[in-house]
Amino acid sequence: MTVISTDKNVQDLNFTIVAEFDAKIERVWQIWQDPRKLERWWGPPTWPATFDTLEFVVGGKAHYYMTGPDGDKARGWWRITSIDAPHRLTFDDGFADDNWNPIDDLDITKMVVTLQDIGGRTRMTTTSNFVSAEQMQKLIEMGMQEGMGLAMGQIDAILAE
Repeated sequence: MTVISTDKNVQDLNFTIVAEFDAKIERVWQIWQDPRKLERWWGPPTWPATFDTLEFVVGGKAHYYMTGPDGDKARGWWRITSIDAPHRLTFDDGFADDNWNPIDDLDITKMVVTLQDIGGRTRMTTTSNFVSAEQMQKLIEMGMQEGMGLAMGQIDAILAE
């Protein structure tokens, strides 16, 4: 499995997941900027993602939905806040209605992704920063921790192609 550690820090209101891949940084970066690759791993296997929009530029947006085993759709959106290719990506992430409008502007998760070269391999650290302990608890109870681990477990197959 690619995930090497997870850390839930209630005091700092963040959740961090660290994964390592047997691929160079540029290849791992592509799984973020290519919507077809991104949708193959962003959702866990039982809730695969489909990206309707991905504007991979600062200020760009993404609209996606994850489809559950019963056909239910959970919609989400991103707003990309910074890109330092191929080392760092930050974006705001939230839930969306059927028209891609944010459901709650106050329940935004600020995501920080860093990629680090570790001798030809890549360490990817993804940190989710929450606005409150209640928001963090709600997302953890929804399965965020397990779901992100399962989702990242799909990346090796994409990189092996």
